[in-house]
Amino acid sequence: MGIGNGSSSNVSHKAMQDETTPLLPIKAEEDAVHEFDGASFSGAVFNLSTTIVGAGIMALPASIKMLGLIPGILMIILVALLAEASIDMLVRCSHQGKITSYGWLMGDTFGQWGRIALQASVVINNVGVLIVYMIIIGDVLSGTSSTGVHHSGVFEGWFGPHMWNSRPIVLLATTLLVFAPLVSFKRLDSLRYTSALSVALAVVFVVITAGVAIVRLIQGTVEIPKLFPEIDGVSSIWKLFTAVPVLVTAYICHYNVHSIDNELEDKTQIKPIVQTSLGLCSSVYVATSFFAYLLFGEATLADVLANFDSDLRIPFSSVFNDIVRVSYVVHIMLVFPIVFFALRLNLDGLLFPTARHISRDNRRFTIITISLIAVIYLAAIFIPSIWDAFQFTGATAAVLIGFIFPAMIILRDPYGVSTKRDKVLAVTMIVLAVVSNSVALYSDALNIFYRKQEA
Repeated sequence: MGIGNGSSSNVSHKAMQDETTPLLPIKAEEDAVHEFDGASFSGAVFNLSTTIVGAGIMALPASIKMLGLIPGILMIILVALLAEASIDMLVRCSHQGKITSYGWLMGDTFGQWGRIALQASVVINNVGVLIVYMIIIGDVLSGTSSTGVHHSGVFEGWFGPHMWNSRPIVLLATTLLVFAPLVSFKRLDSLRYTSALSVALAVVFVVITAGVAIVRLIQGTVEIPKLFPEIDGVSSIWKLFTAVPVLVTAYICHYNVHSIDNELEDKTQIKPIVQTSLGLCSSVYVATSFFAYLLFGEATLADVLANFDSDLRIPFSSVFNDIVRVSYVVHIMLVFPIVFFALRLNLDGLLFPTARHISRDNRRFTIITISLIAVIYLAAIFIPSIWDAFQFTGATAAVLIGFIFPAMIILRDPYGVSTKRDKVLAVTMIVLAVVSNSVALYSDALNIFYRKQEA
């Protein structure tokens, strides 16, 4: 169940390659279990890039605002390089041990508790990501006042404020009419067309943001961006670390790398595929962060989509605002069920590790699906900002999946593939991850405490 199992006693599950094939391999001994169709180089790059780009892109401009333009862009590139190194660690160990899933690798290296730790991390990470998705949908369609200043939503702008377009009602309608049908599919293949559409809609957001910023730059109507952070005391230094979990979350794709690798006939292609995907996504991240920060300056919000309710100072400003916001919200709605697949599968693996596959048990499938949807909906109502959600998941589960677990595997080196350079990099990665994210959690906890005192 879940994300893979290191035990060799589960050979009886080998035939689970039918219409119920899940997002990630169920058992280690299965033959290649695919998440995506096709095995071409370009197809693999596209699929991995789709896994990487998600809601994290919405919070990156705020990270640039906090860190300053130059350190912010350098951090985006640095985290991409560390992500490439950590994925390379996983792939080399997996190829040497003939392992086809991240969970199997963790189970083979650290036993049952290693597999359980990874499953729990995927559950926490994906719950956090889905909460962020729903918060963004609420911000865009119903508006947000998380910063103390109200930013109108699309529905509020079109029809005015009403009970029916309030945040709880809009999110409830989205959950029942959009998410519920999409997460009810038991095959990811059923979502292949919606996935392709979601990528196209994300491109619309990037192109329009860059275009508007360039026009404003030519007109000379943009402020000079802050190149470096403003340091006015120790507390401001601690606050800079809160951007780290957001950057970490933006590159988490590790739990899907094996699924893509399993499709390839030539296993040597996975390294250039990962490098190409990370290079592509880093370019998108840098462009979006730069142009969005250039466009909105110090008024950039944690969810930059909420900024698109103001006058862009170009012709047809309101039309472009609505196109940007609606296109990316629809993109998020279509990506939601893909992330949900891995969440449901791994939660079921944690709760019912010896039960038959969840897709074969309609009652369990329904109960877990409804429970998860309800928790995500309620959390999105009560968590005011995507920044708060990113802080928790990015500083805990995401950093474990993306950096600490791969480094621990290379240090344990169960297959004899690590070099001295690998081990030095692994130790460095663990130290950086633990220190920076611990400080980020501490700083964020202080900020929440002070906000409550002021309230």
